[in-house]
Amino acid sequence: MLTYFRWQFRILPATFQNMKTLAIQTQEKTEFVDITSRVQAAVMEIGMKTGAITVFVPHTTAGVTINENADPDVVTDITVALEKIVPWNGHYQHREGNSAAHIKAGLMGSSVRVLVENGRLHLGTWQAIFFCEFDGPRACVAWIG
Repeated sequence: MLTYFRWQFRILPATFQNMKTLAIQTQEKTEFVDITSRVQAAVMEIGMKTGAITVFVPHTTAGVTINENADPDVVTDITVALEKIVPWNGHYQHREGNSAAHIKAGLMGSSVRVLVENGRLHLGTWQAIFFCEFDGPRACVAWIG
């Protein structure tokens, strides 16, 4: 137990009892997979009513983002733009040959935080949560907690 000024704090061990794992099988080298409904299901399983949930992707060549899902051309435009910014045939030093995937994943980020209200994800009208694959196809995971 720590004593700081007049308050005492108990240090609790880390717990993952409220964490869910989503298995994601990608089909393409570059692919944006809408995982919104699966994240919503995880929120319901966890039993969260109000708060915030984190979606974390533990891969260095995949990421996660929130963007529009109403028009599939938005995802196409993002994919095309990322390819222009970070082409696969660039002159990279990484020997595995997937540096472009690492850079694109870094641009997308490895986590998003979403508010939860009344047990529902609090996203904008056109927003969805996308798992962003840049080194597929393969089996991946996203952690929700």
